[in-house]
Amino acid sequence: MKSNSRSQTAHERSILSAVRCQVPRSQPLLVFGLVVLVWAACDRPGDPPVSSPGHSSQENSGLIQLSDEEVQRARIEVAPVTRGPFPVYREFPAAVQANENELAEVTPLIPGRVTRVAVDVGQDVKKEALLAMLHSAELGMAESAYLKAIAREYEADLFYARAVDLYEAKAVSLADVQRREAVMKTARAESREARNRLELLGVPSSEITRLAREQTIRPEVSIRAPFDGRVIMRNLTRGEIVEKGQRLFTVADLSNVWVVANVPEKDVRFVRQDQSVEVVAAAYPHGSFPGTITYVSDVLDPSTRTMKVRVTVRNPDRLLKPEMFALVRLYAGSKQDALTIPRVAVQDGSMVPMVFVKKDDRSFEPRRITVGDERGDMVTIVKGLEEGDLVVTRGAFLLKSEMEIDKVEPTP
Repeated sequence: MKSNSRSQTAHERSILSAVRCQVPRSQPLLVFGLVVLVWAACDRPGDPPVSSPGHSSQENSGLIQLSDEEVQRARIEVAPVTRGPFPVYREFPAAVQANENELAEVTPLIPGRVTRVAVDVGQDVKKEALLAMLHSAELGMAESAYLKAIAREYEADLFYARAVDLYEAKAVSLADVQRREAVMKTARAESREARNRLELLGVPSSEITRLAREQTIRPEVSIRAPFDGRVIMRNLTRGEIVEKGQRLFTVADLSNVWVVANVPEKDVRFVRQDQSVEVVAAAYPHGSFPGTITYVSDVLDPSTRTMKVRVTVRNPDRLLKPEMFALVRLYAGSKQDALTIPRVAVQDGSMVPMVFVKKDDRSFEPRRITVGDERGDMVTIVKGLEEGDLVVTRGAFLLKSEMEIDKVEPTP
């Protein structure tokens, strides 16, 4: 090592002497500058090459090289590209709706003032559960009319019974008995009419019986749930005056819902009644819900040239909500020779999807791909991979970081 240093120093002195001989003494600054340039241009064979510590080396510009420690830390897992049959499906845009057979708009049958609201939006209720209470003057008048009607009926019954007794005693004529009988029948008809009016106003039979027994008016209207379900809309506040027919609550049983899709004319031939399908909601893009086609329209929309299809889907966990966007996926055959990989292996590249292909235990190649159909956890590959390639399914985060640091471009 010392001999090399001495020979290098002698070489530099010889170059300096040659420069001095060729440059006039009148230009010392020029000489100094030339000496500096010569010194910088001299190659020092004894100096080692400079490298940046703490970074994975790139022996090949198209590969990402990791150390054994980095491979172990990343816990990289791979899966092979396989070839085989893959189901082919068609997808139709759709929207989730409440099952109209299990949906009720709760409205009052009589105007009144809200005195109590017993439930709120999102609350589950049982059949006949109290939703709200109204104070109604109209109901008070109807109950009063009923009490008067049953009083007149009672009076007419007494008069008719007395007339019959007098007729048997030859004290009154038959005409008097018949007149009393007509009054009695009229009173009974009026009593039934008054009772029917209370029933039409939503007063239960038990309350009508109590009214007749206690002779006490209670002008309170109970708004009750028509069946077991969930309150999905509330449109009243305490103290508000509501009118007959005003929509106060919407109660729906969301344990199963409808998904209504629009099928293009060219795909009508693939749809049939009672066919099993899958529903993919925008809120859950990587999951699906099994359903059954329960209605197929007999006509097409003339403006969109699409056919309405209704799918009934079980929804026990209430994940599907009315007005959600969704897709109805209908399987119509299969590809017999498709390349497939796990969906988790697909990474988001700068422009197109990509995967990392394992070349050996420490080398990985980023590669652009073109994906095709997707089903569950698997996707098909149109371009970019071959059968048997090993793609990274776990640990891709470290590989992406190394790719960004080294500016490695994925292989087309």
